[in-house]
Amino acid sequence: MSAHMNLTLKVWRQKNDKSKGQFVTIQANDIADDMSFLEMLDIVNDDLTRKGEDPIYFDHDCREGICGMCSLVINGRPHGPKYGITTCQLHMRSFHDGQTIVIEPWRAAAFPVLKDLATDRTAFDRIQQAGGYVNVNTGGAQDANNILIPKRIADEAFESATCIGCGACVAACKNASAMLFVSAKISQFALLPQGQTERYERAQAMVDQMDAEGFGNCTNTGACEAECPKGIKLTNIARMNREYLTAKFFREEDIHN
Repeated sequence: MSAHMNLTLKVWRQKNDKSKGQFVTIQANDIADDMSFLEMLDIVNDDLTRKGEDPIYFDHDCREGICGMCSLVINGRPHGPKYGITTCQLHMRSFHDGQTIVIEPWRAAAFPVLKDLATDRTAFDRIQQAGGYVNVNTGGAQDANNILIPKRIADEAFESATCIGCGACVAACKNASAMLFVSAKISQFALLPQGQTERYERAQAMVDQMDAEGFGNCTNTGACEAECPKGIKLTNIARMNREYLTAKFFREEDIHN
């Protein structure tokens, strides 16, 4: 049988990106401990709507830890107090009756607040568009076994590809650096034969776009890896730096001719 609790929420409320925001205290009563954190916010919003008040605006989609939409800083930590999960996977049993929970959006100049807890993370999309793709010849797809890839390399590429682009790494970094995200996207292609055609052009284009978006530099504190819900490793950043440095010395046509 579920236990129930009463909570005090200090929620960041902000009308739009032009207005000044502030924390507003809201009571969340009779919350079951088997609810997810987002389900708790749904209950609070239902109560606010019944009172004729504006519900809390927050991002969500799949609620299965896949889409990366649920971008909340909870009591000072991206995605809350548990390791290796997104906000939608966080359950209220992680809190206790009478607790005060502070909820705010990602804090980064490159992620401007749209409303309340939702931020504009299209900067990540533009970084992806700058080089996060591969060019392949059209026609019938090759049999998978035609391209032999060592298991160690395949596993490492897969681990990099598990990045869901939530932005927790940016929110955790004191410089709001996006290097863990960008390096994961570069690594998943750089490690595989399918990604070799644009390898160095990709690294240069994506890093340049990252800088243009206003993200900070890496602080080497490891907060990004610690808060990443998918456990993306800092070694990706080292690989990205090598790829970028090599791109400065070689042109793509010199590599492949």
